[in-house]
Amino acid sequence: MGLFQELNLGGMLQGALGQIESGQATGLINSLLARTQYGDLNGLVTQLQQGGLQNQVQSWLGPGANMPVSADQLKAVLGNSEVQEIARHLGLPVDSALAMLAQHLPNVVDQASKNGQLQPSN
Repeated sequence: MGLFQELNLGGMLQGALGQIESGQATGLINSLLARTQYGDLNGLVTQLQQGGLQNQVQSWLGPGANMPVSADQLKAVLGNSEVQEIARHLGLPVDSALAMLAQHLPNVVDQASKNGQLQPSN
């Protein structure tokens, strides 16, 4: 993927996540994650659960309020090299990419989960 395509993906995610339908937001996140070791939102959620963020993830999947996740928590679970890879694909600095994920991931997972489970990726 070229630099302009990466910047375009980052710009689309930044501007769109709060303003688009949940299926589209999930699709954008899955497009990003397809370029990482996680493959999709399901893979990322599994990593977060295994990395100690079970309570946060469960709140996103279940009914009620979504618990927040911090950029530092995401970085600790995902690891520096994977965070750098995600930031590179977004065309953003690492801190900005982490902040964006921390802000939008709870809602994206919440809206992508039906009856407490994420739907399989297409």
